[in-house]
Amino acid sequence: MPFDGLLISRLTHQIQPLTGAKIGKIQCLSDEEVLFYLHSRECGSKRLAISVHSNTCRFYLCSTNKEPLPNPTSFVMMLRKRISQGYITEIEQIGYDRIVRFHIRAANELGDIIEYDLYAEMMGKYANLVLVDSSTQCIVDCLKRIPVFENSKRLLHPGALYTLPEKPNRYDPLKPGDIDLDRSLVSQIEGFSPTLSREFLYRLNQGVPYETIIEELISSNTLYCYSKEFHCLELTHLNQQPNQRDLMEGIERLYEADEVKNRITLQCGDIYKAVDRELKKLTKKLPRLQQSLEESMDYDRYREYGDVLFAYLYLDKQPVLELPSFEDENKILQIPIDMRYSLKDNANLYYKKYHKLKRGIEILNEQVEECENQIEYFSTLKEQLDYCSADDVLEIRQELANKRLVRLKNPSARQKKKKLPNIVQIQIGDAMIYAGKNNLQNQFITWSLARRKDLWFHVKDYHGSHVVLQSDQPTENQIRFAANLAAYFSKGRNSSSVPIDYTLISNLKKVPKKGPGFVTMKSYQTIYIDPHCDIIEAAIQAKAVDENIEI
Repeated sequence: MPFDGLLISRLTHQIQPLTGAKIGKIQCLSDEEVLFYLHSRECGSKRLAISVHSNTCRFYLCSTNKEPLPNPTSFVMMLRKRISQGYITEIEQIGYDRIVRFHIRAANELGDIIEYDLYAEMMGKYANLVLVDSSTQCIVDCLKRIPVFENSKRLLHPGALYTLPEKPNRYDPLKPGDIDLDRSLVSQIEGFSPTLSREFLYRLNQGVPYETIIEELISSNTLYCYSKEFHCLELTHLNQQPNQRDLMEGIERLYEADEVKNRITLQCGDIYKAVDRELKKLTKKLPRLQQSLEESMDYDRYREYGDVLFAYLYLDKQPVLELPSFEDENKILQIPIDMRYSLKDNANLYYKKYHKLKRGIEILNEQVEECENQIEYFSTLKEQLDYCSADDVLEIRQELANKRLVRLKNPSARQKKKKLPNIVQIQIGDAMIYAGKNNLQNQFITWSLARRKDLWFHVKDYHGSHVVLQSDQPTENQIRFAANLAAYFSKGRNSSSVPIDYTLISNLKKVPKKGPGFVTMKSYQTIYIDPHCDIIEAAIQAKAVDENIEI
């Protein structure tokens, strides 16, 4: 993986100012990611996140707030007990390996000073976070416990002696020996990944000196991101235009979308299950209702059976009576007879069934309509969950809790003062644009926040966000940006020429018997938009956008 020893050395260099920082809160962002709140006179307050997920292991300084898990893991609880309020006295990388050691001094319950080493091992599927007692080198605990029957060479378990992984005999990257250009540098020089090896070999074969390349790498503060690769050295062998970011910011943003989705799944997995469960139940129910409705449409046949039987009460009972129809003289009816009852009782039973089916048609029509509305409602929720943040999902949880489909994890949450929905707000020139990402936000924006003369936007033929443009004289750029926002928060995000309907708020009307957020329009106009995701995402972060931006 590109997150190799040389990239880690640059990140370790950037967090060196945190030496001497005091450890405050320790939070659990996921089962494999821990967040440390650090305080120092030189750097102020910082948040250091360490992820040991097998595919996204890394460490970085957080610049944005992250929602922790409500119930921290036992490992995080142990860290709080042992090293909270302690001081980081040293930060070092073990050689050029993918291991960073944080030396920590902390006081125990009796006030005695205990020294610990927190090892962040970022080695792909073997990634781990291990707390070691410095005096005895015994493992206090580790995030992923590895018993001896899983790895006979290296035991990672409380009480075991901590040993570093075996290191093959390789050159120091700053003092390389004789390099074989026909072989991968991964096996020759410490700290290299296959991606970095290909880049070095590519440049070396073009005549660039090794010292020049390594100097560029160890002085880089930029992360170069490509479609599938990234590094703090520009990867010229890919022949692609990189997306450049500050090194620490780039590492934070690298897997942000995946991490947010994983955190939402961990915190609100019951929401996804509830929506999928209801959709599955309703999609099975609808065909049965439609079949019952179709059968009920033939209710008049049973009235005819009853009429004919009353005319032939003198006949002997048989399992099936073949009698002429009163309505079509060329038609012979085959009437099933229940042999337990007389012909008169059979006729009355058919009359009873006739009246029941006739009354049931109206009820079944209502049930089919209600079932279709519910399918549309839960389909909308499922689409909204694809682009919701953690706060938005919590609002959906409250919406489902009101319908008694899920339980609130914190019952006292019902008694708290209601907060305003977590809507998107973006300023463009003298105008404000508001967008909702779930039904509650859509309803709030359209019916509480918007004015009658404001413009309202919604993607055509899709479920999506309600977007409101508040401006006395909206410009073309403002209209196009609002339409872009409506397309972004919909299934049409990655499409082109997405049709967006827009109209005045005064032309909207709530749909009776539908869920929150469903409206109809008296009249509207349509604009076709190619969504610009980069511009929209930057505007959402900054909460503003240049009025003259070309969209």
